Amino acid sequence: MDLTLTEDQELVQRTAREFLAGRARPGEGFSEQLWKEIVELGWTGVAFDVGFLEACLLAEELGRFAVPSPFTVSLTCAMAVPDLRERVAAGRVYTPATAVAGVADLVPYAEIADGFVVTTETGVRLVEKADEIERVEVIGLDPKYRVRFGEGVPLDVDPARVAAFGAAIVCAEMVGGAQAVLDQTVEYATQRHQFGKPIGSFQAVQHHCADMAIDVLGSRFAAYEACWRLGRGWTADTEVAVAKSWVGEAYQRVCALGHQVHGAIGFTAEHDLHVHTRHAIACALAFGDPDSHVERLAELIGL
Repeated sequence: MDLTLTEDQELVQRTAREFLAGRARPGEGFSEQLWKEIVELGWTGVAFDVGFLEACLLAEELGRFAVPSPFTVSLTCAMAVPDLRERVAAGRVYTPATAVAGVADLVPYAEIADGFVVTTETGVRLVEKADEIERVEVIGLDPKYRVRFGEGVPLDVDPARVAAFGAAIVCAEMVGGAQAVLDQTVEYATQRHQFGKPIGSFQAVQHHCADMAIDVLGSRFAAYEACWRLGRGWTADTEVAVAKSWVGEAYQRVCALGHQVHGAIGFTAEHDLHVHTRHAIACALAFGDPDSHVERLAELIGL
C-alpha cells in the first residue's frame, strides 16, 4: 500500500482542517450548529460519493480538533448497512449499540439519533426508536446514554462488519488527536524556556518528542491500511485488529508524554491537552479495547 495521499485527498484533508480551525472549540461539547454545517458541506456523503478512506481523513481532522460529533457513528452504521447510506448522507443520525436483554450502555448520541443499528444475542437489528433513554456521565467527549430497545427489524449483517468499520474510523480519529498533541508539544518545547534556553534543546525532552512522533507515524500507517482495505471491500480483519490494538494505546502514550513535557499547564482546564487525554481513553474503549483486539489478532495468526 502506498500511503502517499493524492492531490484530491490532500485537498479534502486541508479543506477540512481549515474549516474546523475557524470553528472548533475543543472541550465545549457537541455543537448542533457545527454539525449542521458539516452536513451542509457534504461530509456525511463523502464515503459513498468519493471513498471510505477520504471519509476517514475527515474523521482524522475531527480528531485533530477533538470535535464531538455523530460523524463517526453514523458513518459506521452506513458502511455496515448500505440501505442507510442515503439517509446518513442527508444528515440523519444513526448510532451502533450492543444490547443484552434489550438494554445497551454507553450508546453515543442516542438522544438525537434517528435510528440504531443494534447488535444483540441473535444478530443485528435496525431499531428506529428507543423505548427508554437515560444520559450517563462519562470521561469522553461524546454524550453517552443507557438505552432500552424494542424488537426492531432484523438485518442480514454480520456483527463483525459493524465493529470493523467502527474500529477503523475511530482509529483515524485517534490519529488526528495524536498528531494534534504532538504538534502542540513540539510548539510548547520551542517556546518554553528554562535555564536560559528552550526546553526542546534538552535531550530528555527531545526523546519524548521522538517517541511521540514514532507512535503517531505508526498509528497513521496502521489506521490508513485498515481504512483503505475496508474501503476497497477487501478482507481486513487482521489490519483492523492491528490498528485498534496499536492506535488505542499509542494515542494514550502520546498524551502521557505530552503531559510530561507540558508539566502543570497541561493539566489545567484552559489547556486543550486534557481534552485529548479524555478523548484518548474513550476512543481506546470504543468497538473493542486494545487487549481484545490483541486477542483477536492472536487468533487470526494462529497463536
